[in-house]
Amino acid sequence: MDRLSLTGALLVASPLLEDPNFYRSVVFVIDDTPEEGALGVILNRPSELEVGEVLADWGEHVSHPAVMFAGGPVGTDAGLALAVPDNGHKPLGWRSLEEMDAEVWPSGLGTVDLDTPPQLVADALRRLRVFAGYAGWSAGQLRDEIDQGAWYVLPATVDDVFCADPRGLWSRVLRRQGGEVAFVATFPDDPTLN
Repeated sequence: MDRLSLTGALLVASPLLEDPNFYRSVVFVIDDTPEEGALGVILNRPSELEVGEVLADWGEHVSHPAVMFAGGPVGTDAGLALAVPDNGHKPLGWRSLEEMDAEVWPSGLGTVDLDTPPQLVADALRRLRVFAGYAGWSAGQLRDEIDQGAWYVLPATVDDVFCADPRGLWSRVLRRQGGEVAFVATFPDDPTLN
């Protein structure tokens, strides 16, 4: 692993990762520093709960599917939103992730402060996704897991963050890598049944 920071990358769970919190998950890394650790959100865990049932004013503004996503096992009582503004606007309450000194952010992606009244920001957003909770690792923990083979570190796209079919994201991301990594996309849930 030659990158100093994993910020802006995807962590794709390998079949070796059996933790039910992360089984076949695709995590977008929002922040990673050697001193404080890493923070990300799971992109492929939509819930059945509509955003409007939790954040009434935001429900009509989120991208399809318009449900809360289980961002991870930490802080599940708090919401975190990722968004892409329309036509390069920088609306109130939106902060570009590129401004956070990230190396490889997918262009145009940022966070939205959900305390901002949506009528001030929502019309300027092209895509919006809300996550309940996040995934977090202490300093050095994530790199240890990567070294043990638990995660593939892969490039992210904006379409990964806002895909309309999140349940199939794990396989699609692996397949597009080509080579040996693409074969992992067909790994059975229970290899003993093969």
